[in-house]
Amino acid sequence: MTTRRRIITFVIGAVALAVPARGQVTAPSAPASQYVDESAGLGLDTAIARALEREPSLRAVRSDIEVARGLHQQAGLHPNPTLTLERRDEPAGTDNLTSIGIQWPLDLFRRAGRVQTAERGLEATQLAAADRERLLVADVRMQYGVAAAAVRDVLVADELVAAAQQQWDVVRARVDAGGTPPLERDLLEVELRRFEAGRLLAAGRADVAVVQLKQLLGMSPNEPLLLRETLETLVAGSTSEVASAAPVSMATRPDVREAEVRVTLADARVDQARREGRVDISLFGTYMRMDAGFPQQGVGAAGALERVRGQFNYVAGGAMVMLPLFNRSQGQVAAAQAERSGAEARREAAELAARAEVAAAQARDARAQRAVSLYAGGVRTLARQNLNVVRQTFDLGRATVFDVLTEQRRYLEIEQAYTTTLREAWEARAALKRALGETK
Repeated sequence: MTTRRRIITFVIGAVALAVPARGQVTAPSAPASQYVDESAGLGLDTAIARALEREPSLRAVRSDIEVARGLHQQAGLHPNPTLTLERRDEPAGTDNLTSIGIQWPLDLFRRAGRVQTAERGLEATQLAAADRERLLVADVRMQYGVAAAAVRDVLVADELVAAAQQQWDVVRARVDAGGTPPLERDLLEVELRRFEAGRLLAAGRADVAVVQLKQLLGMSPNEPLLLRETLETLVAGSTSEVASAAPVSMATRPDVREAEVRVTLADARVDQARREGRVDISLFGTYMRMDAGFPQQGVGAAGALERVRGQFNYVAGGAMVMLPLFNRSQGQVAAAQAERSGAEARREAAELAARAEVAAAQARDARAQRAVSLYAGGVRTLARQNLNVVRQTFDLGRATVFDVLTEQRRYLEIEQAYTTTLREAWEARAALKRALGETK
């Protein structure tokens, strides 16, 4: 063996020893720590709790509950009495009249209708807020998986960049020693730069996904956020959970319950409109003091002349009856009945949509889980082994650089497909939880 070949063999062996035994180069810790911290990062459960506490749109919906409570309190109040005070004086004279009156509406038949309508409105508002919580939890769960999938793409890209860099170092050493044509080095450099560009794009997608997750959590885009769970951990944890049955979900989904309450709310409005068209009574009472006289004089009780004048006190009481002769709230009753028909149709639509959503989510989840099991059954392991064998064969001079490039691209495609499959499995399980009305 010549000295030149010994040098080439020594360089190849040194580089080969630098590669881990399984042939897979781990990405540097800095890029991974930019997105994931398995000890101090934000877990999914904590993210959901933070979103339920801080997300602005949910807080706005919850304020509607306080509005509905105020309307319910107002509906139960009795109408206020009306007090009148009157003073009359004779111009250029001495006569005067003072009266005090009070009027008290009995509000017959109406208060119960208002209270019932307000109660149904409060219940519907509470269920609307609960449904917003359900959707927010589903969005957080979905976006957490999207961010984890984007981070996995970054880690795969880091791995390929590191491996391609070491492969290029090997070939460059060969070229410098004169044992390999420069074309192979240049081809590997093109592949390396392509991987680096792909890594940058993957990092950009991860940054966007994390920012969108921050928005759902009510966080500023500048606040730091590290994930605690990887995509594999999320999927592995979700597969162990048993989904509830569809009939149970129909009884617990807030949107379906809200649609049912909207029907009872429409019934309450029909009843309230009819009550508004019934007879009503208001009680009133007055006290009047009148001081009146004449310019003539007459003989008083003492026998002396005095001006004819007297003070008179009057007390009156009665009732005013509102007679619904022409306006019996016919228009309001008709409108409320039409609203009731619409609420009934929307309830049926909500139930139908919920059942369809559950059925579709269950089918999607079952297929996605089977796809994950296929990849987990050895496809990725075999692809990694194939890539390792091709690289080692190339290091020994028994494979071409085109074989390495082809196998690296095939491995990248498999890893990207596996990430897509994991993401689909996570999104399918998240969609199933949302369809079943789960908020945990």
